[in-house]
Amino acid sequence: MDADRQQGVVASSNPEIDIIRAELIASPRPSGFPERRASLDALGGHYEMPAGVRVEPFSANGVSAEWTVPPEADHSRVLMFLHGGGYVSGSLKSHRHMVAELGRLAQARTLALDYRLAPEHPFPAALDDALAGYRFLLAQGIAPRNIALGGESAGGGLAMATLVSLRDAGDPLPACAWLSSPWTDLRQSGATMISKASVDPLIQKPYLDELAAAYLNGADPGNPLVSPIGAALQGLPPLLIQVGSAETLLDDSVRLAAVAGAAGMRVTLDIWPDMIHAFTLFYQQVAMARLALDQVAAFLRAMTGRSS
Repeated sequence: MDADRQQGVVASSNPEIDIIRAELIASPRPSGFPERRASLDALGGHYEMPAGVRVEPFSANGVSAEWTVPPEADHSRVLMFLHGGGYVSGSLKSHRHMVAELGRLAQARTLALDYRLAPEHPFPAALDDALAGYRFLLAQGIAPRNIALGGESAGGGLAMATLVSLRDAGDPLPACAWLSSPWTDLRQSGATMISKASVDPLIQKPYLDELAAAYLNGADPGNPLVSPIGAALQGLPPLLIQVGSAETLLDDSVRLAAVAGAAGMRVTLDIWPDMIHAFTLFYQQVAMARLALDQVAAFLRAMTGRSS
């Protein structure tokens, strides 16, 4: 997630998310990459961590990472999470509160990766780091059936590219994947890029074009490892896709679900009314975001072998 701070966005029927809208619109998006990174980190740092969760920084096959471990965690089950931020911002700090809460709800450890960012490290650096992190888990003896992959926004697209790469390399696949507001088409060709522009307070096409150019660094935006909506998805594990109805990226989720379903994947698409991009980040203020995290936690428990 990153902010474009669209002015004049119409209000929704959800007063809680409208408070978040107003706060985001009132804070102009910085122009420089360092400033954007600091802004997103500050947003995440505003929220409290769940009580009792232990944070353990370490290196996963050379990738900066951290465990978040709730007291009730089953250590055999892991969610590996890839943050949002358009491939140019986002960090362990920006999403730590949400990842830790999801681990608490799912009764699992979470492994968050601080993958390398563009423009300093363009494609395929982030994908290489995601693959290294997953293979670190396998090397630690975590069974693939007990691993879930998760990603938000750019991290959602990266999660899909990771699944495709693992399958093509012959690696054992995780049990499932959760995608939150995934950015799956770096060509910005979805119809909601225009039809939802007036209601999206965060993401607009010109900004995504800028981010895509920084990440691609001349690579083809149609490459299925940057735009997985064009990938062959046969043989991949079950997906849960969550997206808000007030997103220019809504079609990235809708079209991905259609492609995945046509490829024989088990896929659940849940469109949350009035919700904005990456809305689960705001779970401490928005009741619907808390319900969405409950849904993710139930999915993760069911798919990784824990029913309660």
